[in-house]
Amino acid sequence: MLKNKRVIVTGAGAGIGKEIVRLCLDEGASIIACDVNEEALIELGKLLKNTNLSTYTVDVSSYKEVVRFFEWINEKGEEVHALVNNAGIYLAQNILDYTEESIDSVLNINVKGAVYFSQLFAKKMMRNNEKGTIVNMSSVSGMEGSSDAIYGMSKAAILGLTKSCAVNFSPHIKVNAVAPTMVDTTMMKSIPKWRKQEYWNSQLIQTPVTARDVAETVLFLLSDKSNHYTGATFDLNNGGYLR
Repeated sequence: MLKNKRVIVTGAGAGIGKEIVRLCLDEGASIIACDVNEEALIELGKLLKNTNLSTYTVDVSSYKEVVRFFEWINEKGEEVHALVNNAGIYLAQNILDYTEESIDSVLNINVKGAVYFSQLFAKKMMRNNEKGTIVNMSSVSGMEGSSDAIYGMSKAAILGLTKSCAVNFSPHIKVNAVAPTMVDTTMMKSIPKWRKQEYWNSQLIQTPVTARDVAETVLFLLSDKSNHYTGATFDLNNGGYLR
């Protein structure tokens, strides 16, 4: 499905990002896996053992580092076809407990990181008059609200970024978002029990959403089967939030 496509995946060292990398490789893509955690990328390479996988350690919240990453791509002379903005953090804090530093940390990684990668990816693609795809990872928290207000705000911002980039990058790049409900990753362990129960009680489908399920949705959006979608949000929440 993705043969001959090279995909950049941020936050690739764990959780949903790791599953996106795994599934895309299975479908024939070449992957540039990005993460701030170098050890996680080394373990990813050992686990998957695929010659179509390359890794790059980068802090998505640093514009200078993201610029260097795209310079590295240009120096290698490699084409890229798609970007998955998956990197993000969740602190599981009440807004009353946030500090200036922790607010900046969440917004710099969850929002600015996606902005930086989207901007520089689009510049590269549009400069060469090439077609491309961006998939942004949002959350049900960005639509319904979150017990962690700063996280919820960051994921709502991703939805706005998706729509605006779809307009700005048209017709060269299609831009869509995936908004999952709770997914069984290390991040889910930090969600308060009362909030988990609220999500579960509202879901129409009782089968839990897995990282594999999210990766399958991303795969569809990266493929030619989604050629008529842009500026759209794909709700992956078991019917727990009906707009």
